Amino acid sequence: MKESDFQTAFRDKNTIHGVFELKLCKGKSLPFSALAKHQEEALLAASSPEGLFHKITDQPVFAGSKVRFTKKKPFDCFLLKNTNAFVVVMWWVPRKKKKAYYIRIQDWILARFEAGRKSITEKIAYRYAVKIDDYFKGKNKA
Repeated sequence: MKESDFQTAFRDKNTIHGVFELKLCKGKSLPFSALAKHQEEALLAASSPEGLFHKITDQPVFAGSKVRFTKKKPFDCFLLKNTNAFVVVMWWVPRKKKKAYYIRIQDWILARFEAGRKSITEKIAYRYAVKIDDYFKGKNKA
């Protein structure tokens, strides 16, 4: 499984409105540093009263070696304020487990501060998660 596989499954299964940074953990823990500083700042901004403004860049698409055109985008820009913002970590074990933990960005920062370690474990994620989705069995758990 790759993070892109998680993104596809997340698109089809997620029921919460908000902004999300998805992380895939194939081991026992995920370094807190896996969430880059600019990602943390953007999630915090989107969840704040001041908000996050973002202009969607034009994305070139290449078809063959000579044809070039621009991929259509849904709109030019957006402003998000007071929006739910999550780091969603999926712990994955082949043929055994696919559990995604929704952690609010403020709780992610708190967990990083309180954990006393440089990585988040599934046990720590469980403590801070506001929602847990089981992708292996297809059942939601809260």
